[in-house]
Amino acid sequence: MRRLPVYLLLDTSGSMAGEPLTSMVNGVQTLLSSLRQDPHALETAALSVIEFGSEATQSVPLTELITFQLPEMQARGTTAMGAALALLNDRVNSEVIKTTPERRGDWRPLVFLLTDGIPTDDLQAGINALDKSKLGIFVACAAGPHADTTQLKKITESVVQLDTLDSSGIAAFFKWVSDSVSTSSAKIDLSKKDVTDLGELPPPPEEVQIAF
Repeated sequence: MRRLPVYLLLDTSGSMAGEPLTSMVNGVQTLLSSLRQDPHALETAALSVIEFGSEATQSVPLTELITFQLPEMQARGTTAMGAALALLNDRVNSEVIKTTPERRGDWRPLVFLLTDGIPTDDLQAGINALDKSKLGIFVACAAGPHADTTQLKKITESVVQLDTLDSSGIAAFFKWVSDSVSTSSAKIDLSKKDVTDLGELPPPPEEVQIAF
């Protein structure tokens, strides 16, 4: 079975402490519960979490939904977003099965990044390390008043924003991520083609605005 890899890049810097971090953890748990009830997603989707605070770490390697367990998260430090992009590229290269003459590999990954701030390391180095040709869709979410969509647009054209960091806004974002993974799982099952455009995902809810 060809997997649909889904990578969550989550900001766990100090500014996410309190309600934002709790809401983010709850959002991932809700996403997981929802996808486990979707036959298409349960069959094809695999999920990974990369956290970035003062450094970037892959807290969960690419894992099937049925066995995925979210680790305890702590908010501290700065915002090593460039390091997170470099780590994402490394993990995609090592975890995503490539197509060869002998077998069909995994589908191109979906990536969802959530941050409430601006990078504090060398973002351009991370962008340079990232081979976007190996990705399907990369969506970056600027959450709250201090997130900079200009920086995120250097990474991807698909940038959305949340005006606030409250629980309802973050919950709406992860509900949309869940719907997007479900829709993508169904589309690749029917069309046998990668999902590569934001327009192929469900429209975001009113809390999640597309950044122009």
